[in-house]
Amino acid sequence: MADHSDCPSTAGDGLLPAELHAWMLMLAATGAVEQELRSVVKERLDVSHDEFLVLCLLAGNPSEGLRMTRIAELLGRPKTRLTYQIACLQHAGLVTRQSVCGDKRGIEVVLTEKARGLLKDASGVLAQTVKEALARIMGPTQRQAMGALVPDFAEDSAPE
Repeated sequence: MADHSDCPSTAGDGLLPAELHAWMLMLAATGAVEQELRSVVKERLDVSHDEFLVLCLLAGNPSEGLRMTRIAELLGRPKTRLTYQIACLQHAGLVTRQSVCGDKRGIEVVLTEKARGLLKDASGVLAQTVKEALARIMGPTQRQAMGALVPDFAEDSAPE
């Protein structure tokens, strides 16, 4: 992937307000990361990128589960699509589904020990993939801004 730091669209002096410009830069960076993560996620976890996103949400607080409606809301996915993804993850032994106490319609999804182990083992490679993808797509100014969100990003990810 080419370094886009010299691209005029990253200069920030165009027609877009700063907030929209920043949003577009973030989307471009997110797209680059997603593309690179897809193959690593498939190789390391043997799940799709969308299934990986579900696992990441659940890994945010692994001792608790999340309701399927909340997962769908956080990912901006239709509930029917999420139901299929959860079924695939359950078939792979990575999540369990259970009824929510006191709500017969509510379903909660929880990571299994197998999923916790896989995520723990793969997290270093996945984090490095993210940092490298961001470093390739972002120029020095964008890396510095990202450094406010991800500690040590600006220093660790500068192209050599």
